[in-house]
Amino acid sequence: MDDRTTTAPAPGDDHATWTRVALSPDARPLDLMTARFRHQRYAPHAHEEFAIGVCVDGLEAIAYRGAQHLAGPGGLVVLEPGESHTGGAAGPQGYAYRVLYPSAALVGEGLAGGGVPHFPEAVVRDPALAHALARAHRAVTEGPGGDDPLRAESELPHLLAELAVRHAGARPVRPIPHADRVARAVRDRLADQIRTPPTLAELAADLGLSRFHLVRAFRDVTGMPPYAWLAQHRVARARALLDAGRRPAEAAAAVGFADQAHLTRWFRRVLGVTPGAYRNSVQDMRRSPG
Repeated sequence: MDDRTTTAPAPGDDHATWTRVALSPDARPLDLMTARFRHQRYAPHAHEEFAIGVCVDGLEAIAYRGAQHLAGPGGLVVLEPGESHTGGAAGPQGYAYRVLYPSAALVGEGLAGGGVPHFPEAVVRDPALAHALARAHRAVTEGPGGDDPLRAESELPHLLAELAVRHAGARPVRPIPHADRVARAVRDRLADQIRTPPTLAELAADLGLSRFHLVRAFRDVTGMPPYAWLAQHRVARARALLDAGRRPAEAAAAVGFADQAHLTRWFRRVLGVTPGAYRNSVQDMRRSPG
C-alpha cells in the first residue's frame, strides 16, 4: 500500500488532513480525510463518490435531502454520490470526524446485481461497524502508529461492502415528471460551457420551461440550484487538473473561476482543504517509490 498525507491549516481551530491511498495497483485511489472543525461550514455541494464518515468527537450537523441530521461520537454518516449536502459544527465545541470517499463500485461490491447502493438514512445506527471503519481509517492514515496498515488495506473494502449489505435499501421514485431529463440537460450544458455558462433564462428557454420550473426540477434531482452545482462542478474539474500536475492558478483559470483566491474559497468549502495542500498530497504520492 502507498499513501501520502497533507495537512491543511484552516481558520481558527479548524484542521484537516487529506490522505490518498492505492488499495491495489489497478484500483481507483481512495481518498480519506481526518478533520476537526469549529468554524468550517461547507457550502452546498455533492461528490462524485460516496462520502462515508464517522464522528469521533463533538456534534456534527448535516443538511441533506431537505432535513437536518445530527451525528455525535460513533455516528456513521453516509452521503450518496450526486446528493447535495452541507455540514458544520452543531455547537461551539465543534466536532472531529474521519471520512472516506469510496467509489460507488467499491461500496456496491457486496450487493448482488451490482448498481449504486441506496441508503435511506443519512445517519446509520451501527456502532460496531462505525468503530471498525474508524479503526481502519486510523490505521491507513496514521500507519505504524495505529493498527497494521496491511490489515486495514484488506479491511476497508470488506467494511464498505458490509455497510451496503446491512443498510442499503430501495431507491425512491422521483416525484416530478421528466426532472431527471431536465437536470441532465442542464448539467451537460453547464459542463460544456464551464468557463462562460449560459444564463438561467437561456437554459429555460432552450428547454421550453419557465425559470421557476427549471430550477424546481433541477433542485429535485441534485438538491441545489444550477449555479451552486456549477461551482462544485468547477471544484471537481479543478481537482482533476491538480491531480494532473497543474498549478492552482492554472486550474482556476481553466474551469472559470475569477482567480486563484476564488478557487481556494470554493475548494475549501467543498473539500475542506486548500488547492495547494491537495496538490501537494497528490504529488507526494506520485513521487513515492513503487
